[in-house]
Amino acid sequence: MKTTQAPLSRPIHIWTDDVEDSARQQLHNMAKLPFLHPHGIAVMPDVHAGIGSTVGTVIATHKAIIPAAVGVDIGCGMNAVRVSFKASDLPDSLAELRHDIERSVPLGAGGAHRDDTTLPVAPPSSVQAAASMRNAGRQLGTLGSGNHFIEICLDENDDVWVVLHSGSRSIGNQIGRFYIEKARKLMERYFITLPDGDLAYLPEDTDDFRDYVEAVQWAQEYALENRRRLMAAVVGSMRHRIPKPFTVTQEAINCHHNYVEMESHYGKNVYVTRKGAIRAREGDLGVIPGSMGARSYIVRGKGNAASYCSCSHGAGRRMSRSAARKAFTVADLAAQTQGVECRKDDAVLDEIPGVYKDIDEVMENQRDLVDVVHTLRQVLCVKGN
Repeated sequence: MKTTQAPLSRPIHIWTDDVEDSARQQLHNMAKLPFLHPHGIAVMPDVHAGIGSTVGTVIATHKAIIPAAVGVDIGCGMNAVRVSFKASDLPDSLAELRHDIERSVPLGAGGAHRDDTTLPVAPPSSVQAAASMRNAGRQLGTLGSGNHFIEICLDENDDVWVVLHSGSRSIGNQIGRFYIEKARKLMERYFITLPDGDLAYLPEDTDDFRDYVEAVQWAQEYALENRRRLMAAVVGSMRHRIPKPFTVTQEAINCHHNYVEMESHYGKNVYVTRKGAIRAREGDLGVIPGSMGARSYIVRGKGNAASYCSCSHGAGRRMSRSAARKAFTVADLAAQTQGVECRKDDAVLDEIPGVYKDIDEVMENQRDLVDVVHTLRQVLCVKGN
């Protein structure tokens, strides 16, 4: 870890030297905010530029929250389970299993089930004011697009794992955008000038703040339930293709990496926003995925106080989607995902492994944040694009 601090700014604690200029500027902008915890900002080794706030960043705020720092994929995170059979029990060809999963799980940005599903918790008025509820029930148990995925992986013992990545879908996106705009208008109303307009915040003593906290907590529960239903659908697809009976082990991990929550750090109760970071208190299990052709990791947190008990959420992008399409070809995609049953076409080219940072370097940089419990390699990957 390295620490930098500019005059009149909070400290910035960084677990990597690989920080592009745009991300570095965003970090310095955030460090100037007066309501940050005096301890400063924790920057994970997968850091890269985002909207206002860098992705791969943890901030603790006192009596205020920055909606754009939480982002629009509220509650996005990982779910991983180990099943009770070995790699040798998988079918010789994984293509049919992949197609079964793709048929059972609605994919893509607009993916939804045909029939509505009862929501686990009724949406409060703060959610209904922010978002259309039309697809909220139909999108439970759906993947989404972009870097969201479903994978079958093998660990060092040839045990089989199911790992998936998704969030709160359209409803979370609408909630995020609604309250980001609320924060911007509030800054205009009180003539508050910020180093970046995307750092607009909601003060704790406002109705908008209370509504946002209620809405974001609901969206985070929605995201958890979405991943639970996704996992049930994937395991169901596996039962059709795996001839022997199997069970899901007790090692299930379901963790957010885009969220805000009240926590206590350095003797203060603060709102901790993890944008592209997972909680890693001592003993916490988490999932740090690589890309389609790289390793992923099941980890156990060390409870490092300097990081607000956090670690990275993945490898982190080193290239934009548009730049990826200019730099790589479909042939490159096929070569970089050799040995993985997945789509190898233009629609997923911007998710090629080469656009991500080296996951092994990311893991090396955070040895003081987590211990590796299992190292996974992907054998099947479903993308939502």
